[in-house]
Amino acid sequence: MQRGQAPFKRKEELCVNSASKNTENDFSKGSIARNILNLALPMTLAQLINVLYSVVDRIYIGHIPHVSADALTGVGLALPVITIITAFANLFGMGGAPLCSIARGGHEEKRAEDVMGNSFTMLLASGAVLMVLCLIFREPVLYLFGASEVTYPYADQYITIYLCGTLFVMTSLGMNNFINAQGFGKTGMLTVLLGAVLNIILDPVLIFGFGMGVRGAAVATAISQGASAIWVFRFLTGKKAILKLKKSSMRLQKSLVKEITLLGTSGFVMSVTNGLVQIVCNAVLSRYGGDLYVGVMTVINSVREIINMPLNGLTSGAQPVISYNYGGGCYKRVKQAIRFMTVCGIIFSLIVWAVIFFEPRFFMHLFTQESTLIQNGIPAMRIYFCGIFMMALQFAGQSTYVALNRPKQAVFFSLLRKVIIVVPLTIFLPMLGGLGTDGVFWAEPVSNVIGGTACFVTMLITVWPKLGNTKKTSV
Repeated sequence: MQRGQAPFKRKEELCVNSASKNTENDFSKGSIARNILNLALPMTLAQLINVLYSVVDRIYIGHIPHVSADALTGVGLALPVITIITAFANLFGMGGAPLCSIARGGHEEKRAEDVMGNSFTMLLASGAVLMVLCLIFREPVLYLFGASEVTYPYADQYITIYLCGTLFVMTSLGMNNFINAQGFGKTGMLTVLLGAVLNIILDPVLIFGFGMGVRGAAVATAISQGASAIWVFRFLTGKKAILKLKKSSMRLQKSLVKEITLLGTSGFVMSVTNGLVQIVCNAVLSRYGGDLYVGVMTVINSVREIINMPLNGLTSGAQPVISYNYGGGCYKRVKQAIRFMTVCGIIFSLIVWAVIFFEPRFFMHLFTQESTLIQNGIPAMRIYFCGIFMMALQFAGQSTYVALNRPKQAVFFSLLRKVIIVVPLTIFLPMLGGLGTDGVFWAEPVSNVIGGTACFVTMLITVWPKLGNTKKTSV
């Protein structure tokens, strides 16, 4: 058993004893629903604001006169690189935060701070390596991702500047998890709010006012992420933080590095496989539909980021609550948190499905005024999102595995949906019955149904019974 991982057989009385030791940001007390929402609501807003970093760029780029479609497609080709950087931020940020919460719930504050410090060191080291490698190999990589002679210049302009701010991205995105893990959801929200406001202000000024075009969007993003990174660092080293980022805790410990990496592999795999799916989708769409359909997928990916945001916020808000109560032996509250997270996720995703089905044109108009792009994008969007309600089960199951420090299951189901199901379907469905580009868009709902069901049902079979028999309590 890994250090800091609470055994399933620990008695419920341990929860009572643990809860009495600390009342500051104590998730073992009060309503589970309130604890989750107190984190989830600001974190959901933070997710929305975080999406604005890239989405606002694409909205403005999609309205650049005369070159909007090519410029938008070029930025879409850069998205897999950005996704890979995000994956490494998730590897060490989302890998360390649940371990930090479990340790805090068990009142192992020194271990919690060591986890945070080791995560910070690994974020900086991996960010530096990524920045150098991606800058060196960006040209062949972008062409591999589906760039053409027309769209490559725009992709190159955007990603070159973005990469210069890689360390800012790693710090602001990765370390913000540790602010939320300590129960400071509003402060975590302010991290991304600061950057987003700067981004929204700087985008039109640099893109149109200074005539920088795509370069202006990238510069605005880099400056905004830099401001967020400074905010995170100052908070975690300041007086308000319960657990502080200290120089002594940044010295790498082999056992902690292993635990953080194993648990973070789930979030890493999800991000990397998202990038892999984007690469495969762009390549197949380029073959069957040309640059037009690569642009359509860019818009769909942007919409997906927006609608997944509340689900991410909900599960991100639930994870610290689940981990803390698990570390303190409060298993009834763990089950209540899982139940609340799942029900809310299903309800929200059903509502989203209905809205997108009846009003896809509204979402297309957010990103482009190109009539051809809109005309081809509307049916594609209806297909792509028709199984979105099943994603709630994937989110709930995946988050439960991570929160309870069960990395093997979390990694497996990340790989199952994206690599084993989506990628092969994306390649082969267009060949069946003349589906063409529609086959690419059908791959997503099919994977949602199969992958979401498998992940959640397995969690109910393998994890739920081990949390003990509990009486029904309101959440």
